[in-house]
Amino acid sequence: MHVPAYAYATIRAALPAIPTSRQVEALDCCLCASAFDGHEPIPLGPTESSGLFACRPCLTRFVARARRARDHALVEDAERARAEEEQWTASRAHYLDRLCAVRRAADAVAGLASEDEVEPLEIAWLLVSLESSHDWTVGDAPTRPASMEPTDTEWRDQNLRISLAMIAAREAVASRLAYHLINEASPLDDSSDEVECTADCHGEHGVSHIDCGPDEIFDSLTTRGIAIERPDDAPHQTAQRTTGTPPSPSTPDDEQLTSVLEYLKIDSGDTKLLINCAAVGLVAAAWRTGPLEDILATADGPSDGEMLAQSVDLYRRARTSLIAAKEKGPEALSTFQIIASDVHLRWAGGSNFTLSASGGPLKEFVEHVETQTWHMSKLMRERGWRGALLHGAAIGALRAPAHFGMPGWNTVVKAAVGHLAVLEPSDVPEPLQDRATLANFLLDAPDELGVKILDWMCARELFDQRTE
Repeated sequence: MHVPAYAYATIRAALPAIPTSRQVEALDCCLCASAFDGHEPIPLGPTESSGLFACRPCLTRFVARARRARDHALVEDAERARAEEEQWTASRAHYLDRLCAVRRAADAVAGLASEDEVEPLEIAWLLVSLESSHDWTVGDAPTRPASMEPTDTEWRDQNLRISLAMIAAREAVASRLAYHLINEASPLDDSSDEVECTADCHGEHGVSHIDCGPDEIFDSLTTRGIAIERPDDAPHQTAQRTTGTPPSPSTPDDEQLTSVLEYLKIDSGDTKLLINCAAVGLVAAAWRTGPLEDILATADGPSDGEMLAQSVDLYRRARTSLIAAKEKGPEALSTFQIIASDVHLRWAGGSNFTLSASGGPLKEFVEHVETQTWHMSKLMRERGWRGALLHGAAIGALRAPAHFGMPGWNTVVKAAVGHLAVLEPSDVPEPLQDRATLANFLLDAPDELGVKILDWMCARELFDQRTE
């Protein structure tokens, strides 16, 4: 007789602490103490010829009892897990919404810090309020229950994004307040447009840009008893730095961007993957964000299916332009810019939608596309083709990790096809009933399914994460 593993503990608990000699000799059942009387004794171990023995009716009864106990425990575990999942889902959604709101507040504070119209004291109070909101939000992060899967890419990405936003806000406020204090302490007279610095410093000292050279910080710390050994100048640093025009706002260097991509599970050494992610980043920065949000809110704005189809089409164009830019230079990005900013262009997927018919802020939209594409071109000139790809890939991984072309799109497709599998065939449009064909379309060219099919899928939330 086979005894299932889940019944071992129940049977073992019923065994006598001190068996009788008849039970040891396999004359009596060790569970009911009745004589076998010709019935076959079933060994319980440790071997088939030694140990304790039981009769079949007793073992059948105890196995049934163990099965009932196991099923009851499974039901209780399932109910507990379901309750934990409901509570966690609600807590998680509230936390991520709160995190997103604080991140937008950090972006706003960074923007205000660069505006002269806002008083420095108000900027300082805004930063203090932002830090308080951040500490309260992060400190109240819910604890994931043990029954939930430990992997949560959205949780990880949102926490990384708010960390980067807080760093940017702190840097912007610190720079603004530092210049404010310096200007207050060294008011300009009518004959000078430079603030005072140390007598032996010959750098640039404007009211909004101060450049004391690479070594002034070491000398200043030395006068305060802090000596830091500095390396000799590298060969390319021996020339005098040109002063006059303040440098443009810095962006993370290649090493920092590589670290960000590594954290987001993007292999920066895979050039094909890097191009794909950079194309998604270019679409997200130049087209998807900004004035297009206002156009989406209009009564004649595009549908979710139209947005998905057009974003896929623009991704391909961005990818083609980035590949061409390796040989032809940053000017190759103009091809993407022309298409992305064309307000009279009919969108992909068989759509009749055009931006010109939406009534949205078209001038601002065109300027935004041109500005963001120019910024990518500028990065390509300053840091080279790969440096621009790293920058674009980081944007794509942070803003649209599940967009078509990103590694996360495979998970979205799998979830969508899996959800369709549980629907009644009569409830599913005919083009979606062949799941293998559908998966291929979604992985290779979702826009070819057409806007109507994509709208149907979006309306039923078949995509776990909307591509943006």
